[in-house]
Amino acid sequence: MNTAARRLFVLDTNVLMHDPTAIFRFEEHDIYLPMVVLEELDANKKGLSEASRNARQVSRFLDDMMRGVTKEQIDAGLVIPSGYSGNHGKKPSSGRLFFQTRELPGGLPEGLPGVGADNLILGQTLSLQRQEPRTRVALVSKDINLRIKAAIVGVHAEDYYSDKTIEDADVLYTGVEPLPHDFWEGHGRDMRSWKDGERTWYQVNGPAVASWRPNLFVHEDSPEGIEAIVRAVQGSSARLELARDFRTERHSVWGITARNREQNFALNLLMDPEIDFVTLLGPAGSGKTLLALAAGLAQTLERNRFLEIIMTRVTVPLGEDIGFLPGTEEEKMEPWMGALMDNLEVLTRSDEGGNWGRAATNDLLRNRIKIRSLNFMRGRTFLNRFIILDEAQNLTPKQMKALVTRAGPGSKLVCLGNIAQIDTPYLTETTCGLTYVVNRFHGWPHSGHITLVRGERSRLADFASEAL
Repeated sequence: MNTAARRLFVLDTNVLMHDPTAIFRFEEHDIYLPMVVLEELDANKKGLSEASRNARQVSRFLDDMMRGVTKEQIDAGLVIPSGYSGNHGKKPSSGRLFFQTRELPGGLPEGLPGVGADNLILGQTLSLQRQEPRTRVALVSKDINLRIKAAIVGVHAEDYYSDKTIEDADVLYTGVEPLPHDFWEGHGRDMRSWKDGERTWYQVNGPAVASWRPNLFVHEDSPEGIEAIVRAVQGSSARLELARDFRTERHSVWGITARNREQNFALNLLMDPEIDFVTLLGPAGSGKTLLALAAGLAQTLERNRFLEIIMTRVTVPLGEDIGFLPGTEEEKMEPWMGALMDNLEVLTRSDEGGNWGRAATNDLLRNRIKIRSLNFMRGRTFLNRFIILDEAQNLTPKQMKALVTRAGPGSKLVCLGNIAQIDTPYLTETTCGLTYVVNRFHGWPHSGHITLVRGERSRLADFASEAL
């Protein structure tokens, strides 16, 4: 390999604690781990948090790589295994892993105060840069302040990008595609249409069809235009089903009607028995929780498709943590489930039966709606359940995988979230678990996604979302 093109990445501890597979994601480039990084991994390995689990996983990876190797092999750099299967489109790793095996002279400038772990890592990187002038040395860290300090002392530093599902959140799949105004001129010549019971089908052919995926919604912008869901695509031919219209009271779902096109598409996905996994993105007040809960109640109590509704969410506080919460698992989760209670009030409001009738209805619904904590999901399997995961943007891809794999036969999982409101440290719009599953499930025949674009909460909430 040309030494002029050689790259050496110095990894900060927070990169490994954020993604324990980071050492496999630098393709043909080399990796360097300072001794202080190993010390910090050791200090953070205890506990039940995601970061602690990741620290332990990194240690296991390193232990596997060091089995049976000699000191001379460690000094020369360990070959990074290329068999790791989680690279998702990246080239297999073929670089080497170097550890700090001796003290490196000439670290930070004398005027830089403090001898913390960040400064030690920075000093190591600066020393490597001086010792290897023909190698492009880069410090990789999730810590913005460390990257700022690195730039000040002349070290190239960058964020960790290898866990990005997509390059830009703006190109995230929306689940909706408008048809061009001249669509039927190029695609209507060999079109077929037929009815099967209450369902209306179309078979269209043409060049625009090749980019479509199953369960994509297509529509014309005119008031009387077609709204359809793509059911199957084969080459340049696609089979469309006319979308059901949930905007009228006659087709309401548990008393709820769609207020815009995207909500109507969302209800089509939520009420479809052939779709097992639904993701709904949208700003505050766009109706994500209300639509999911109404669809769950209709299919659980009216159609008996599911035994019960299970609601859960990530318990990341907006402000200061209020501390210990007494009671059972369900009682501990209730303060986090204000959205559930607020939406249940909307779904159970009725003048029939007065206060006693509303109380009886609430008791009935509470028996069929269970609140569960994500902390106790490992090892569980949910059969014939309608599972609603709220605030899914606060999950890491690994946590999201652990939750999605809990769904058993007959269950439906609905993930709700707003990627503009992420509260979990080190997660971004392009690396959170919700973006991850939207991108990975795109095109699977039994999943669907809709991005809701309009808030329907109130004129005050709509204006606040835009102006504040």
